[in-house]
Amino acid sequence: MTPPAAHAFAPAIRGSLDGLLRALRPERVGADRFRVTPTAAQFPGRIFGGQLVAQALTAASATVDDGFACSLHAAFVEAGAPERPVDLVVDRVRDGRSFATRHVTVSQGGRTLLDAIASFRANTAGAPPRAPSLGDEPGVTGRSPEELPLIQDWVGRLPAARRERAGSWVASPPAVEIRMAEAPTFLGGSPAPGTRSHWMRLPYDVGDDPALHTALLAYASDFFLMDIVFRAHPDVAAVGNLGGFSLDHAVWLHRPVRFDRWHVHTQEALAISGDRGLARGVIHDEAGQLVATVAQDVLVRPITRPEVAS
Repeated sequence: MTPPAAHAFAPAIRGSLDGLLRALRPERVGADRFRVTPTAAQFPGRIFGGQLVAQALTAASATVDDGFACSLHAAFVEAGAPERPVDLVVDRVRDGRSFATRHVTVSQGGRTLLDAIASFRANTAGAPPRAPSLGDEPGVTGRSPEELPLIQDWVGRLPAARRERAGSWVASPPAVEIRMAEAPTFLGGSPAPGTRSHWMRLPYDVGDDPALHTALLAYASDFFLMDIVFRAHPDVAAVGNLGGFSLDHAVWLHRPVRFDRWHVHTQEALAISGDRGLARGVIHDEAGQLVATVAQDVLVRPITRPEVAS
């Protein structure tokens, strides 16, 4: 069992995970139909996209008897209101001998929030995926995660005026412990090319259900992909004054996950053209094994004042 995190922000992070776990236990209201009651929101006024991705994967997994989630491709359609229930409908597209395919619609009050396709592979033994080297990214090699600042520590280093706007990262933090050697741009990080990495893990043991660990990793895979595009934006003067939203999110799972142990997510901006950016991430476990690959298409635009992004 992973020991609980021991730092000032640990109780709030554990509380966020408590709420997320409730959001990942949907009530079955019909044949392959589910409903999730409202939960506390990290970002004021909207449901975090990673939570919608995790909920879609959870609902799809509930309709598969025996299989390993190997991919999910989701389109973000509209923002959701955290104070209202969310409905999930699963369509059993195909059940084959080796793969099962599910289509999931996440909606709220008749409005589609997210549309996703999930693929599941039968539990069969196979060769481990080839894991590319982590390289020498700052904060990845040579230092343990516990030596790095928490995301909340970066909030504390902001000037007072900006610290108040970023307060949700402390008061309603992500449901995972996040440590990184470089601050995101919305917390004072500088423009830069290349990759950036952060470590992440659950703050406590959530049991042995592989579907739950996979869904929680999918949730956490959404953090900072938009910001890595901000960081690499060719208009250096605009960095720190950019906003936008995620258009879609894809995650490929390469092996079973134990997410109450440390994982490192290394991200890079692959392309920025006009107001669109494409980000990619690779997630490795503590042993350096490749666990998941992530991609996200984002819309990027200037804003009149800095805002907190993810």
